[in-house]
Amino acid sequence: MYGKATENAIAAMSRLAEMYDDGETLLSATDIAENRDLQKPYVSKLLSTLAQAGLVTGQRGPGGGFTLAKDPKEITLYDIWLLFERQDYSDKCPFGGGYCGVGRPCALHDKLVEAKLVFDTMLRETTLESFRVAFQEDGLRPAKRPKRSKGRKSFRASRD
Repeated sequence: MYGKATENAIAAMSRLAEMYDDGETLLSATDIAENRDLQKPYVSKLLSTLAQAGLVTGQRGPGGGFTLAKDPKEITLYDIWLLFERQDYSDKCPFGGGYCGVGRPCALHDKLVEAKLVFDTMLRETTLESFRVAFQEDGLRPAKRPKRSKGRKSFRASRD
């Protein structure tokens, strides 16, 4: 229900949340990229977008880096999602334009509306605090993605 940019922005922001200590600790784009196994230029671009939105702050130069602009309790996944996704993502009928809204809704309409409500609730109610707490109290971190082999596309194994 969200794209790669949103997924990677959440990964970067969750790393900043894990290390959050009222802005004392700054993480470089390289630190975040290596921890989350992401491309550094891509992380830098994401952090720039997040900074423009007021979700992170950054300091340049030696010893510089990024931190959350607000307490992790004040940043929801929805705040991040809004930066990278269309807001009307589920208003489109899977059968193409002109089907739903003209007469009876399509066979999937009610299920899509229900899924959207569950997804919206999760985005709006989940804060970055959940990542900070999991990391600090339980020592949990997302596993790194497997390294890509040259000439092959990477894939993610399903999580049991």
